[in-house]
Amino acid sequence: MATQDDDSNGKAADRIKDSAQQIWLAGLGAFAKMQQEGSKAFEALVKDGAGMQKKTQQAAEETLSQAQQRMAGFASEFGTKAAGQWGKLENIFEERVARALEKLGIPSAADMAALQARVEALEAQLKKPQGAAAAPRKTAARKTAAPAAKKTLRRSKAG
Repeated sequence: MATQDDDSNGKAADRIKDSAQQIWLAGLGAFAKMQQEGSKAFEALVKDGAGMQKKTQQAAEETLSQAQQRMAGFASEFGTKAAGQWGKLENIFEERVARALEKLGIPSAADMAALQARVEALEAQLKKPQGAAAAPRKTAARKTAAPAAKKTLRRSKAG
């Protein structure tokens, strides 16, 4: 039995040696062929490599361009959302400040504008010529009424 195992191990070793020999010879054949065709094969490989590099570079540039477009879209969308949220926050802040000022009794900008308009309207009425003529009549009426009041006081003291 030991001889059968030795024979099968020997055959397997011979097959491995033959296979290794063939691989070695194939490598030597490739090397010899490369020496023969040398520069032609090298130039062809360089040309193929340059073509592959160009294709790879174009693909990378396209991918980068697409990524930049997507990021620009995301940034724009984010900016729009942020601006909307900022606007809401601003409105909330303005409303709260207005309520606090109202509680403190401080007039709003609209109240101040209405008051300013009323003051301007009153100033315009005072500048009219009719207002100037009416003023002396009132003072004259007061002057005539004053001496009559003095006479009444003197009579009450005498009596």
